[in-house]
Amino acid sequence: MPLCSLAARIAFLLVALFAVPGRAAGFVDSAERYVVVPDRVGRVMAANQSAAVLVFVLAPEKLIAWSQPLTRGQRGYIPARFARLSVAGQLNGPTPTAAADAVGRLHPDLIIDTGPVSAEAAARADAIQQQTRTPYILLDGSIQHIPDTLVTVGAMLGVAERGQDLATYARRAIDGLRGRLLITESTSRPLVYYGRGADGLETGLARSQAMAAIDQAGVINVAARLGSGELTRVTREQIFQWDPAIIIAQQHSFYNVLQRDRRWRGLPAVTQKRVYLAPTDPFGWIDDPPGVNRILGLPWLSALFYPDVYQEDLRASVREFYEKFYRVKLTDRQLEALVRPAEAPGGQAPGGFNVPILGAEPVPLPGGGPPTGPGLRPPGRGGTNPYPGYPPPTAPPNRQ
Repeated sequence: MPLCSLAARIAFLLVALFAVPGRAAGFVDSAERYVVVPDRVGRVMAANQSAAVLVFVLAPEKLIAWSQPLTRGQRGYIPARFARLSVAGQLNGPTPTAAADAVGRLHPDLIIDTGPVSAEAAARADAIQQQTRTPYILLDGSIQHIPDTLVTVGAMLGVAERGQDLATYARRAIDGLRGRLLITESTSRPLVYYGRGADGLETGLARSQAMAAIDQAGVINVAARLGSGELTRVTREQIFQWDPAIIIAQQHSFYNVLQRDRRWRGLPAVTQKRVYLAPTDPFGWIDDPPGVNRILGLPWLSALFYPDVYQEDLRASVREFYEKFYRVKLTDRQLEALVRPAEAPGGQAPGGFNVPILGAEPVPLPGGGPPTGPGLRPPGRGGTNPYPGYPPPTAPPNRQ
């Protein structure tokens, strides 16, 4: 039996500590900030939508507001009493839309923030905590940390058993993908483009939050050659040059354009019908937000990228996830609305890709960086090493 990680052992101790009634607990968060968390947490404010989803799947009755408005489609998958929660705005991130006065109006017992951990994020958390006297914890939002986060926050919110249950599911999904990567040759891992936004010309750079689920699948993000960071704008000409084997659209508008606009018909991924729409209701399977909702994206991406080794029933996995995490039983109509645009035409998995990564190092397992093999020609129809001359040139990409 493998040894438990340090985070898992800490989570176990927290379960025991928070199980003691009438006792506040000292907690060291992912930014190494010491925060005293009350023993009874009845009202939680989420600093961003990722944290809101985390609280919602664990103890929805304790979530006092969403950080972003829900769309009509999202509300259709969420019980009405929770779909009607107010919108408080986002306390952290590159463009905060809320401040300490929002905390004062809502009177939370605890503020939870999940996402990238940085000195700037920690400083803002400290400032809001000092102004409001409300405990504010920062948690690393990486996919690999989701199981331990579910255990830890479940204990804080008094739902330790549910936290353990969801963590077990998340670990199984992560380990299942790792196992498929171990038996899949690196030469069969496709080049992938993920198009965000209405026009699909926004995408994630290397190691961005938007690409974390796709990176977990061990495939090659064609935009990673532009450097590391978060989001960047690209052109249609760049996508043609990169020649991805698979294109995933975040929004219906881009998905529809790929299938109807003649300007895209020269792209093999389009002509071979290897274009897919990422489900987004109630929360995205890839990002939007980059939270626990991405766990479902792992089996889905496995089915797309490695059909020869993915043996599970995707529809059964989707039903199970929605019932377990969101407490909703999907109707057949809802299930098909989610899955059909996200799979190969006719429900058949795509065939093998046989994309050679000639001379490159094998694609790393989840958590690693991009390959660092010798620079080869740019990925065209041969799909060779997408990182020529990595690290990237000093000129920064157009980031947002």
